[in-house]
Amino acid sequence: MLYDLNIPWSPSTTTLSLDRTLTFAHHLGYRTVALTHTLPPPIPASIPNPLPTLPPSEGRPTVLRRVTVPISDPSINHRLPQLHAAYDLVALRPTTERAFAAVCTSLSCEHFSLISLDLTAFFPFHFPPRTCMAAVSRGLRFEICYGQFVGARRDDARGRSNFLANVAGLIRATKGRGIVVSSEARDVLGLRGPADVVNLLAVLGLGTEKGKAGMAEMARGVVVNEGLGRRGFRGVVDVLGGAGPVREVEKGEGEEGNKKQKKQKGPNQQQGQQQAKEKGQQQPEGGKGKDKGQQGQKRRSEESEDAKEAGNAPVSKRQAKKMKLAHQKGKASEA
Repeated sequence: MLYDLNIPWSPSTTTLSLDRTLTFAHHLGYRTVALTHTLPPPIPASIPNPLPTLPPSEGRPTVLRRVTVPISDPSINHRLPQLHAAYDLVALRPTTERAFAAVCTSLSCEHFSLISLDLTAFFPFHFPPRTCMAAVSRGLRFEICYGQFVGARRDDARGRSNFLANVAGLIRATKGRGIVVSSEARDVLGLRGPADVVNLLAVLGLGTEKGKAGMAEMARGVVVNEGLGRRGFRGVVDVLGGAGPVREVEKGEGEEGNKKQKKQKGPNQQQGQQQAKEKGQQQPEGGKGKDKGQQGQKRRSEESEDAKEAGNAPVSKRQAKKMKLAHQKGKASEA
């Protein structure tokens, strides 16, 4: 299943244009999409959610509601818990180096799951690998929106070059891990098929498998984790049909239980246990292996004595040679 977690929406978006975009996205194979509303700070106390609620339809994908918040100063209260409660997905878009470091390392990641950068902008800093990998290890995902490159204006050559450089730097810093691929298509013409998107990112250094995972497994993980965060509370799990309360064993209760078990056993079982104990007491400390070795030596010595008495004692090679020489000398003397 393919996901597109960034389809921009604004109050000026018409119903016809939105319906055409969603229908074409479903035709390309995207089964879950997210309508994105950009909410610049300061965030009001009453959180608005102007995104339309669309009922499920056969020719249309499942529609989620997402908010993207630009951040330049991490010390400002952006009301992330309230945004997390009002929207299905929350993404942050840092615009400064300080905000980028705070979003990746120190800012609580309980209320957002995506780091969505405007890759057409010029950043006066590089993407540090340690900072980026710290964000990935915390469960955050970086979003690459190919619509920023495909839908750029013809005269915006600077923006396209910034996009190529920023994507290559982000892939290098993260080693291709934790990347979600979205469209950010402002109209139906900005959408592309999954094969075209994978080929574009492969040119920029992202592997084919990781490019496919960015539209499937990685995006699905973001949606599932956000859903679990809303349905659960601090990792609480419902246990159905669990074990009953554990009863503490008092002193002497174990011995009484053993006595009852002995009484319940039949006389034959008790006799068998007593015989086994007697055999174990009679057995020497050397163990069973030592007894078997001694029995084998006794048996071999008895067999050798019987063979000597019968005249069939075993003869070594030296003795056989001496006997042969003596026999030859005897024949020579007789001749």
